[in-house]
Amino acid sequence: MMKLFAAVLLMAAVVNSQMTCRLKQHGIPNEWVGLRDTTGKCLQEMRNQVQMEINASNIYLAMAAHFSRDLINRPGFAEHFFKSAREEREHGRKLIEYLSMRGQLTKDVTELIQLIDVDVKIDSGVDALRQALELETKVTQSIRSLIKTCEKSSPSWYHLSDWLITEYLEEQLTGERDLAGKLSTLTKMMDSQGAIAEFLFDKQL
Repeated sequence: MMKLFAAVLLMAAVVNSQMTCRLKQHGIPNEWVGLRDTTGKCLQEMRNQVQMEINASNIYLAMAAHFSRDLINRPGFAEHFFKSAREEREHGRKLIEYLSMRGQLTKDVTELIQLIDVDVKIDSGVDALRQALELETKVTQSIRSLIKTCEKSSPSWYHLSDWLITEYLEEQLTGERDLAGKLSTLTKMMDSQGAIAEFLFDKQL
């Protein structure tokens, strides 16, 4: 599983390095491009958020691969993190589509996604849930920072701020609460039932 994951990342890196448009540009009017920022901070943070979502997806994919191993064999945890990986990748896709809608993907897009090494070490189901909650908290904080930056930009990117609040914040907050609940439940089960608790919790997942 991990070898397949590494192969996919390598293939993506090769494709990513070739994503430069070499066609002649034909003077298409650009007055419709609405994301104009004198400081450029909002746009840069938006691009950073794309990267963060993709990184989170890769981390969850590595977690899912860990729990899929025959020596671990926790299919409930594996499916949970496979689903999380899909959701984070979808978040990244939506951000890219928004940038495209607002005319910010007319040049080289290679810098949008930079592949990084994923170093995931998991001791237990409790540890995995704790790491996931910490990761989601960082993503939420980053989105809040992005919203604040874009609201203060000149001119204010009010549509982007509203879109981020509507599309992302509620889902992030709900996801954090769900992870916190799962972590609390599993921790209490481990305290009262010992090692068998993770097996039983996996079945619930």
